[in-house]
Amino acid sequence: MPINTHQSAEVVRIGVTQTPEYRNDTSGALAHLIDVAARAEAAGVSLLVFPEGYLQGYLLGKQEIRDAALSLSSPEFEDVLAQFPASGPVIVLGMIEEEAGSFFNTAVVVTARRLIGRYRKIHLLSAERGYTPGDGCPVFEVDGLRFGISICYDTNFPDIARSIADSGASLIVCCSNNMLPRAKAEIYRDVHNAERANRCREAGLWLASSDVTGERGEMVSWGPGAIITPGGEVVAQLALDEAGLLTFDIPTT
Repeated sequence: MPINTHQSAEVVRIGVTQTPEYRNDTSGALAHLIDVAARAEAAGVSLLVFPEGYLQGYLLGKQEIRDAALSLSSPEFEDVLAQFPASGPVIVLGMIEEEAGSFFNTAVVVTARRLIGRYRKIHLLSAERGYTPGDGCPVFEVDGLRFGISICYDTNFPDIARSIADSGASLIVCCSNNMLPRAKAEIYRDVHNAERANRCREAGLWLASSDVTGERGEMVSWGPGAIITPGGEVVAQLALDEAGLLTFDIPTT
């Protein structure tokens, strides 16, 4: 669905976030979102991206998934939307969704407190058995920039990037959560961008990634929040161990 925020027809300014991890703290996540969205609006951002599972947390236990999940048609989700900014950038963020008794690792697209659409993670890790895989790759448009969404592990597979490119989009929005055991985080520290760059080169797409940063017990995440060109070059990236907002102008063609 096209969304017009009246930016230049030649480039669209996007913002990617690197955020603290919020788990079962929707009010904290929304408060942080409101603050970052205000800064993004002041910077002229049209499209703002938050991490995987941002709203309720990247949860894996079947019961905790069930307890946290929200139906997109529920009054509870309407209450969440009512707390979003009334103006400013189109927002993409991860959440846990419920529909008809199934649970999805979902990214929603929201503008002016209105749900525009969603993408459900297709490629699930073995630890994500509490979720049902999605089955479609919708494409969205803001100010002439067409984009599709992938969620973290999805970017290890060429099929989603190819589907997004075949739909006429030029950007992959990647919502991630790389909170990992420290030893594993060390191994993958420089792998995330390398694998995403492969998808960019294969499909001829830009990629904008958002992630969490910080520590939880023996777990750590450094991000990255980054922009990668269709040639696979990382042209902008946030510091790996700091929360922040990165803005970048993406061409619409």
